[in-house]
Amino acid sequence: MTHIEVWLMALALAMDCFAVSIASGIIFKRVFWQPMLTMAFLFGFFQALNPMLGWWGADLCRNVIEHIDHWIAFAILAFLGVRMIIESFKEEDKKRFNPRSYKVIFTLAIATSIDALAVGISFSCMGYHTLSSLFYPLLIIFLVSFVLSLVGLGLGLKFGKGLAQKIHAEMWGGIILLLIGGRVLIEHLTA
Repeated sequence: MTHIEVWLMALALAMDCFAVSIASGIIFKRVFWQPMLTMAFLFGFFQALNPMLGWWGADLCRNVIEHIDHWIAFAILAFLGVRMIIESFKEEDKKRFNPRSYKVIFTLAIATSIDALAVGISFSCMGYHTLSSLFYPLLIIFLVSFVLSLVGLGLGLKFGKGLAQKIHAEMWGGIILLLIGGRVLIEHLTA
């Protein structure tokens, strides 16, 4: 993956964090630094941890999947991309939650990072064969998720509900994942 693609993948993965952060900011209504920073940190941490876990699991099975790895990477990224696009059009759950609760923050951090686990599998299929080669993408994923979570919280505080409906962050994240998956497949089929 190129540096630009790593940044785009990080942006795509962070869209769930961004959307949840906007919703949380709307509910906060004013700044609560400790839970907001905790939320941003945990969102970034799990967004970086899960790709590493997915990569590690796939790395154990590398010899089995080596000949079809580009199809696996494409299928995973395409599935996640389509799912994110579909989710972006669903009606938001009207159920209220307390984003100041650390239990809720932890649960949201895990829930928003499940897609990142599958992306880690695709990393193994795209030539990341050592943990040190994975350091740069994981760092970028952490930083982008952390920053976008803080931005989302700030936007939710400032502009409220109307902004979350206008930007369709999940839809754009899904489109980015589809484009990267398509590029991986085309690159391997034409090589």
